[in-house]
Amino acid sequence: TSMNAGLIGEYAVEDFAGLPAEVEQAAEFRYRNPIVGSRDMVLAISQSGETADTLAAVREAVDKGSLVAALVNVVGSTIARETGRGIYLHAGPEISVASTKAFTSQVSVLLMIALKLARANRLSREQGIQIATEIERLPELVQAVLNTNDQIAEIAKHYADYDNAFYIGRGYMFPVALEGALKLKEISYIHAEGYHSAELKHGPIALLDKKMPVVALLNQGPGQDKSLSNVAECKARNAPVLGIITKGDDEAGKACDHVIEIPACPQFTSVVPAAAALQLFAYHVARIRGCAIDQPRNLAKSVTVE
Repeated sequence: TSMNAGLIGEYAVEDFAGLPAEVEQAAEFRYRNPIVGSRDMVLAISQSGETADTLAAVREAVDKGSLVAALVNVVGSTIARETGRGIYLHAGPEISVASTKAFTSQVSVLLMIALKLARANRLSREQGIQIATEIERLPELVQAVLNTNDQIAEIAKHYADYDNAFYIGRGYMFPVALEGALKLKEISYIHAEGYHSAELKHGPIALLDKKMPVVALLNQGPGQDKSLSNVAECKARNAPVLGIITKGDDEAGKACDHVIEIPACPQFTSVVPAAAALQLFAYHVARIRGCAIDQPRNLAKSVTVE
């Protein structure tokens, strides 16, 4: 989940600030001789601040002379202490093993970090104010999704009996597809995989049939025409399609079997209400299936061993 948030942060840093950014699997970072040094910033993202792999990556980055900071939820956690630069989410304790509010908080803070870097690099004050104003709208965007809870619960009834699912998205919505699939598999035990929409033709399309539902993230961003074409390809193979669409987007709505609408907003903020919608969807699917939503089998809140 933290890596999926990091992918959104990568997009925002490059989009706003024009700075190169790269997301790394913490578990792989120290084993592949990463090219980082004194002119690079390494940001460790961990809800607990105790994740073993991330802590090891932090120590590797420090040894290589990088400026290292930590984006964590737990104040005073090991990763925050060792970096000496803790950026705290202040999201409050997250009881459920599957991360929800920590993810949306991570994304929100990463957008703010990207904005600060952009202001220092190339963004005008007026442009910065415009982006900040959109970020300030995040609570109302999420509330609008929460207000559709009953509708999402009804839609979940149509998908609770499947054994597999695909999630697809492009641009900012690709990491949301990854996160949505992760949430579904974590708490409902349905095998779900997230893909970039363009990757469907490179293998996954072979699995499409009436038993393979597809959750398509469609929010009127760049490449929307291609995403709608992907949906048509899914429908042509009898795959049921649930669309996460911008409210009022009739074209996308007609292309899907069911839709969950999110408010109209820029690409970079649309990820938060879209993620909230997929969290609610996963919750209701798991509830219908009788799963232990807050304590999924075989999972722990913090992975403190490698």
